[in-house]
Amino acid sequence: MNIKQPLLLTLTLSISILSSSALAFSNAPDVSYPLPANSPVPTLAPMLKNVLPSVVNISTQGTVAVQQHPMMNDPYFRRFAPKMPKERQTQGIGSGVIVDAEKGYIITNNHVIAHADTIFITLHNKQKLSAKLIGTDAETDIAVLQVEAKNLTSIPLGDSDKLQVGDFAVAIGNPFGLSHTVTSGMISALGRTDLGIEGYENFIQTDASINPGNSGGALIDLRGQLIGINSAILAPSGGNIGIGFSIPINMAKKIMHQLLEHGEIKRGLLGVQIQDLSSDLADAMNLKGVHGALVSRVTPKSAAEKAGIKAGDVIVTVNGKKITGASSLRTSIGLKRVGEQVNVELFRDKQRKTIKATIGGAAMPGQLAASFNDMPLLKGATLKELSRKEPYQGVKKGLLITNVQANTPAAQVGLMNGDIILAVNQKEIATIAEFKQAANLSRNQLLIHLQRGQNFLYIVTK
Repeated sequence: MNIKQPLLLTLTLSISILSSSALAFSNAPDVSYPLPANSPVPTLAPMLKNVLPSVVNISTQGTVAVQQHPMMNDPYFRRFAPKMPKERQTQGIGSGVIVDAEKGYIITNNHVIAHADTIFITLHNKQKLSAKLIGTDAETDIAVLQVEAKNLTSIPLGDSDKLQVGDFAVAIGNPFGLSHTVTSGMISALGRTDLGIEGYENFIQTDASINPGNSGGALIDLRGQLIGINSAILAPSGGNIGIGFSIPINMAKKIMHQLLEHGEIKRGLLGVQIQDLSSDLADAMNLKGVHGALVSRVTPKSAAEKAGIKAGDVIVTVNGKKITGASSLRTSIGLKRVGEQVNVELFRDKQRKTIKATIGGAAMPGQLAASFNDMPLLKGATLKELSRKEPYQGVKKGLLITNVQANTPAAQVGLMNGDIILAVNQKEIATIAEFKQAANLSRNQLLIHLQRGQNFLYIVTK
């Protein structure tokens, strides 16, 4: 049996244990060392005693499709090739956090339970329970599970918007299958984006040691409040170098509420094409020192057009929260509910303006076009659905690549304007939704079958 463990998203493959300590408190009393025999020792134990029962171990079993060699599509080749299994079994472990003891809701990472046919959670008291999957959102890497049990312990939720760099933080999870392991550190940075880990990124960076099996576990403050869901690490040298990433709890909470309410995520859209405001652009627009997202195009009949946003505007805040660039704006709007009103602060002709906008929803089927900047493997490509009414070169089913930005992953793998994507991971696709569904079966690479003019070819993205 092949075993695969989707334990932790990493930017490289190797990791090791990081040693760190946070036994100091900003309000701790002055002490002299060695401590007198009867004096209290600084410790996190009392807080952890209340928190540890809310963190659970997650184990999964499932099957995934085995990628076949492209030549297997040739009937002549198949006659002589050995038969290969179409599926293989997987097992995985991770962590989760109980956020509602009464209803049994647990938050974890989507990649922890991806491909799972069965999900089990193990409580702090070693009790093992079967879990039901309520919903997932691959683009933020959040999943919600539910278990039926009495006397569960939930964790109080903190406010990740109030975090500051330098705040102490504690990570709890099940690294390498070692149950309920605690590591400590601090908040190293906030609002990390453009890492290419997820479609919507706003990570908390911490040096609290995070390892495989920690995925979906808790990042807490010294009050024992949940401030983040541990998700990924950076390990360029082959070992843990103290750069871990957690999804802010405020972001995870919004995703959870939508999954519980709708069973899916209904993402808000503003209806603009945007780019980062570089220093050269800022100088040319007499906005030196301004940071934000530059609007390059406003979609007709979109929420942005209705609100009066124009090409050339530079959006600097949404509801008072700073926008640092295109990715920041995309995440901010994408987490809003359809129909929600927002205050958009922008610069136009060097003048600061505030505009009210009502967040819109996705385009109707048959009119879909999407930028795939939310998928790291296809970042830089814009695709449009083909149909009988709107064919391209006689093709009526597939996705037309209408734009490929230079020096992006999409361009580097060889995708070109005018290519028609016919299948992804050996699944024929006709809509953007089908594309994303097929692409989500593999996080690490995509096998794309496309038509270019009168030629047909396969491209692998990694």
